Amino acid sequence: MHKKPRAKAAKPAKAAAAPALPSRDSVKQFLAEAGQNVHFRDVARAFSVKTEDRKALRGIMKSLEVSGDAERAGRKRFTEAGRLPESALVEVTGIDRDGEALARPVVWDGPGRPPIIFMHAEAKGQAALAPGARVLAKLRRVGPDKYEGRTIKRIAEQAGSIVGVFHVTPHGGRIEPTDRRQKTEWIVPEGETMHAQEGEIVRAEPLPGRVFGPKPARVTEKLGSINDARSVSLIAIAQHGIPMDFTDGALKDAEKAKPVPLGKRTDLRELPLITIDGHDARDYDDAVFAEKVEHGYRLIVAIADVAHYVKPGSPLDRCARERGNSCYFPDRVVPMLPEALSNGLCSLKPDEDRGCLFVEMHINVHGHKQSHKFGRGLMRSAARKTYEQIQAEFEQSPENHANLFAAYFALLQARHARGTLDLDLPERKVVLGEDGQVQSVAPRPRLDSHKLIEEFMILANVCAAEELERLSMPCMYRVHAPPAPEKLDRLRNFLHTLDISLKPGDSLHPRDLDHILKLVADTPSASLVNETMLRAQSQAEYSPDNIGHFGLALSRYAHFTSPIRRYADLLVHRALITGLKLGNDGLSPEDIAGFAITAEQISGTERRAALAERDSADRYLALYLQHRIGELFSGRVSGVTKFGLFVTLIESGASGFLSMASLPDDHWIFDEATQTLSGRRSRHVFSLAQPIDVRLNEARPVTGGLLFGMAESIPGLGTARRGKTAQAKPGKTKPGKVKPSKPKQKQKRHR
Repeated sequence: MHKKPRAKAAKPAKAAAAPALPSRDSVKQFLAEAGQNVHFRDVARAFSVKTEDRKALRGIMKSLEVSGDAERAGRKRFTEAGRLPESALVEVTGIDRDGEALARPVVWDGPGRPPIIFMHAEAKGQAALAPGARVLAKLRRVGPDKYEGRTIKRIAEQAGSIVGVFHVTPHGGRIEPTDRRQKTEWIVPEGETMHAQEGEIVRAEPLPGRVFGPKPARVTEKLGSINDARSVSLIAIAQHGIPMDFTDGALKDAEKAKPVPLGKRTDLRELPLITIDGHDARDYDDAVFAEKVEHGYRLIVAIADVAHYVKPGSPLDRCARERGNSCYFPDRVVPMLPEALSNGLCSLKPDEDRGCLFVEMHINVHGHKQSHKFGRGLMRSAARKTYEQIQAEFEQSPENHANLFAAYFALLQARHARGTLDLDLPERKVVLGEDGQVQSVAPRPRLDSHKLIEEFMILANVCAAEELERLSMPCMYRVHAPPAPEKLDRLRNFLHTLDISLKPGDSLHPRDLDHILKLVADTPSASLVNETMLRAQSQAEYSPDNIGHFGLALSRYAHFTSPIRRYADLLVHRALITGLKLGNDGLSPEDIAGFAITAEQISGTERRAALAERDSADRYLALYLQHRIGELFSGRVSGVTKFGLFVTLIESGASGFLSMASLPDDHWIFDEATQTLSGRRSRHVFSLAQPIDVRLNEARPVTGGLLFGMAESIPGLGTARRGKTAQAKPGKTKPGKVKPSKPKQKQKRHR
């Protein structure tokens, strides 16, 4: 056997020479990761570019600039294209559910939507930022299209609008702000009061004046008396800048509107479609029908044909887009469309012919959709039913509305299989008497009839999104991103205090969160867990780019079912009309070109409406409770801070504050991780969801604020302090002063 000749050892190869110049992609990545403006010499050093090659590197930088992949940021400085500068003029566009301001750059020439800026809280003593405020902000990038902002200087402070209660003084008046975050009052010189009377709600504008001390203002509008309960919602409307009056052109368009003829529409007038709404509903924009067919059910959802009346670019369209949506208050509605349409020709009233867009859907017995078909029709509602009527009729005899409920139970089965997040957050309904005073505050009932309509509408909305994708048409998606990691961390820490674990966020599904809600159902912690779970969620918004809907566990979703009160739905209707060739009143080129901007606009108006509605409800609750000052109430701790406790009353759902000064003397230690206040001496602990009895000390309808005091002494602690602070020994913490559990570095918010 012969051995193979051994191969000669190869000579070691020379190390490959490093490229003299970086690639364009390498430089782009370097600029993206730098997080700030970069000097040319920093680029050269990062890639070890020799002196003789720097001229060529300048050519690469110039080519990146020309192609729009990099931008100049000063002499010999560059930054990633689309990145905001380290400081910029920004405008506040809304307030998130945690009360923090959201902003956008005033100037934005980049591609797509402008980035969102999460503003830090203002310095102590400075009024909180309100929508419309402009500030010069120091910016720090925290993610794709996301920045943190910190106010450097307020710009055009005089340009804002003030809403408050006017009080007469010997030399004019003063304005008490209705925004509880604003602590300073405004003075009104003589001659600038517009003859406002004591207690009138006014709108005012700032006047040039001194830098320090009370600032002067001029009354520009009188809105009503603070003593009239019907004026409460006017405060929220004025404070949030919600337009109430339509332009003359919009009103004329609405008044000259005529009923829809049959024409080429599908005739649905013999189909027994019915509307199901609340008993106080004023507009009926959806009607439903269901019947049993082989292997499942045939459903039809018919929606008011608002696009027939609101043409792109018309005065009606401009007003609807500016409003974005209708706003609902206990005593009034601020509609998106004039009453001649919203309560008239667009409302699906019984026994009246109405134009509609409809979707016919087939589902199997397990609630899975088999097919769908859209059309434009003429319908005649067979009946106007309330949720309570439908529920009572079905419970009296299951034969009543049998197909509707059978189809609903099938859809519910599919929902459970899909694994959605079903938060249990009962709404509080404020009931007003004929005199405008609050008669009662009670939870809104949550019946199967409510859920029936909800499931029918969700299915129709999914079909609309799928149809527009099939047609390759633009779609105004309703998107809901998964919770941000830092919010999940806070939720995880909170649940840990209840001995509940939450799986890692990378593989989190809505059913995992819903499982926790089921664990705590019917326990004292249920309402707080639901509320905390809600706070952990991202805000749903409108977008031309689809990222799915996390809460509903849907890969695509759009709003199609309420065009009377939501502009997004109107755009979806127009897109369907264009894509299915159902008329010449579909999407305009301007609609399509402005989809991204419109999405931002209507997401903002939706947040504005939600805040105004919540503020109005808070003020009505304070008005309801102001005659019960001194009474004892049962509540639960709904928030823990280093300044005191937030308490939610079980009876009405109203929330107020129990300050540190109202707690018994002790060395109170605030633990942010566990959300607790612990007494060092007494070992007493205040924690989230803990039952607590409080006494109502103050209720202010002007701001909607409630202040509580301790109802009784706590064993081992004695009674609450009455405003006096015990004398502290030198070097010791004063009784009642909060001491952090550990020295912690201040956490930055990344969203």
